[in-house]
Amino acid sequence: MRPTGKLHLGHLVGALENWVSLQGEYQNYHLIADYHALTTDPDSSQIYDNSIDMLVDWLSAGLDPKISPMFRQSQIKEHAELHLIFSMLVTTSRLERNPTLKEQVRDLEMDNVVYGHLGYPVLQAADILLYKGNLVRSERISFRISRLHGKLRGDSTCSTTRRHLSFPNRKGS
Repeated sequence: MRPTGKLHLGHLVGALENWVSLQGEYQNYHLIADYHALTTDPDSSQIYDNSIDMLVDWLSAGLDPKISPMFRQSQIKEHAELHLIFSMLVTTSRLERNPTLKEQVRDLEMDNVVYGHLGYPVLQAADILLYKGNLVRSERISFRISRLHGKLRGDSTCSTTRRHLSFPNRKGS
């Protein structure tokens, strides 16, 4: 989850309730996606404070750090390294066709799109594959990158074991 400000009901219903219910069933890792927060706002002055507030909200919602590790993305250098490698495998035109990107550009009334925003699903794929995640909420393009990575490695199981976890998608969340 990106530490971009105060959490709201959409975060609770759309993610946290699922995370809490799944933590006894699966090995979970919960990422404070501080690199992702930079994709729409390059001002990093509030990221640390927002990260602490978000972590407190996660704990209040019932996440147990003893069974569901929580950490900041920027503290694990392999996120950036794997993102760099994946970014060399995906074309700009493929990223520009991402429907979520088009919606965000429209909704946020963005005049220019920086690579950080364009490459969001590339970083997301790195986040997933770094921990060999198989139950994730992710954009379809991130799964395509996952499959491409598997093909390059000759690993046919790399993406076939991945499942898409459905969360409610409410406008404004």
